[in-house]
Amino acid sequence: MDTGDTAWVLTSAALVLLMTPGLAFFYGGMVRSKSVLNMMMMSLGAMAVVGVLWVLYGYSTAFGADLGGGLLGKPFEFFGLDGLLGADSLFGKIPTTAFVAFQAMFAIITVALISGAIADRARFGPWLLFAGLWATIVYFPVAHWVFDFDGKDEAGNVIDPGGWIANKLLAIDFAGGTAVHINAGAAGLALAIVLGKRVGWPKEPMKPHSLPLVVLGAGLLWFGWFGFNAGSALGANGTAGVTFVNTIVATCAAMLGWLLTERIRDGKATTLGAASGIIAGLVAITPACSAVTPIGAIAIGAITGVLCALAVSLKYRFGFDDSLDVVGVHLVGGLSGTILIGLFASEAAPAKINGLFYGGGFDQLWRQAVGAFAVLGYSFVLSLALGYLVKFTVGFRATEEAEVASIDESEHAERAYEYGSLTSARGVGKPSVAAGASAVLEGSNKS
Repeated sequence: MDTGDTAWVLTSAALVLLMTPGLAFFYGGMVRSKSVLNMMMMSLGAMAVVGVLWVLYGYSTAFGADLGGGLLGKPFEFFGLDGLLGADSLFGKIPTTAFVAFQAMFAIITVALISGAIADRARFGPWLLFAGLWATIVYFPVAHWVFDFDGKDEAGNVIDPGGWIANKLLAIDFAGGTAVHINAGAAGLALAIVLGKRVGWPKEPMKPHSLPLVVLGAGLLWFGWFGFNAGSALGANGTAGVTFVNTIVATCAAMLGWLLTERIRDGKATTLGAASGIIAGLVAITPACSAVTPIGAIAIGAITGVLCALAVSLKYRFGFDDSLDVVGVHLVGGLSGTILIGLFASEAAPAKINGLFYGGGFDQLWRQAVGAFAVLGYSFVLSLALGYLVKFTVGFRATEEAEVASIDESEHAERAYEYGSLTSARGVGKPSVAAGASAVLEGSNKS
C-alpha cells in the first residue's frame, strides 16, 4: 500500500462528495423561491439512497467478477463489502475500501444531476424510488462498462475481465463523460418527457431566484471537480497533475466560449451564463483530461462552451421542459467532450493516444462515438421505462395546486425563506419595512 496515493484518493473522495451539496446550491439558486428546498432535497436524497445501495450491492455490480460480455459484475459477490475490509485487500496500491468510497461519490452525483431536469414539479418520495431503481438498473451496469478495467497477471494475461467499453471498445473516458454526464443527461431528457411541462412553461418567466447561490454552487462544483478528475488517477502522480491543469484551463475556456456566445446572441454576458459555462467546461474535460494536452483542453472547453450555450435553447424548439438544462449542459457537454477526444487526443498526454488532428486517423474517433451513443441509448430507453413505471404506480408529479402554491410546503412542510412583519413600540399596526419587502417578493414570485 502506498500511503501517499491512499491519502490523495481519500481526499479526492471527500472533494467529490462536496460536489453534491454544491449541486444542491447550484440547482437551488436556479429555481423559484417556492421550490428551493424540494430541489435541494432531491440532491440530498440521492446521497442517502445511492450511498446505501452502493455498499450493499452497487460496488459489486460495477466492479465484481464479470458475468459475461463485459456487461455486468456479480451483484452480490461483495454484498455489504464482504471480503474487502481486511488490510490485505488492495486495489492497486490503495486499500479497496478507499476505491469503494471514491467510486461511491460518482454514483451519488450522477443520480443527483438528473433531478435538475424535473425541477419544480416532482414529488420527493417517488423521486427516491426512481433514484434507487435507476442506480441499480442503469448506473451500476454502465459503471461496469466504463470503469472496470481487466485485471491481468504479471505476464499480461487477463484473469479478471472488466467492462466492454473500457476493454473491448477501448474508448477513453477518464472520469465519467459517458457513465456520469451522458448517462444523467439522457435520463434527464427521459424524465422531462415523462413528467411533462411545468404549469405556465414556457409562457411565464421562471427566472432563478438567487444568482449568488448559483455562483456559490458552481464554485463548490469546480473545487470538488479536481477530486473528480485528478483523483481518478488513483495516485499522487504525474497523471493527476496533467488532469488537474486540464481541468482548470478547459473550464476557463468554456466559460469564455459561453459568455462570448451570449454577448453575440443576446448583447449581454450574464452571471448565469458564466456559472453555466463553468459547468459545461467541467463536463467536457471529464472524459478527456488524461488524453489531451492543455492546448487540446482549451479547444475542447471553448467548443463545448459555445455548443452548450446554443443547446440550452433546444428545449424551446422541441418542447421538452428540461427545467435546469441538464440536457443542454450534461448531455451535450458529455457528448462533446467524449467525441472530441477522437480529434484532440495526443500521445504527449498520459493516455498515449493520438486523435485525428495529431495523426491518429479516425480509429479513436469512432470508438468514442460508439461508446457515447451506446450509453445514451441505454440510459434513455431504460430511464423512460422506469419513469413511466413510477408515474403509473405511485405517481411521480405533484398536483397542479401544490406546484402553483409551493412544492416545498406540500412535500416538506417547510419554506426556504420566512418573511415576518416587524413592529416597534412606536409603530404597532403600521406596515414594516420587512413586511413591505415580503409583499414585493411575494408579488415577484407570483409573476
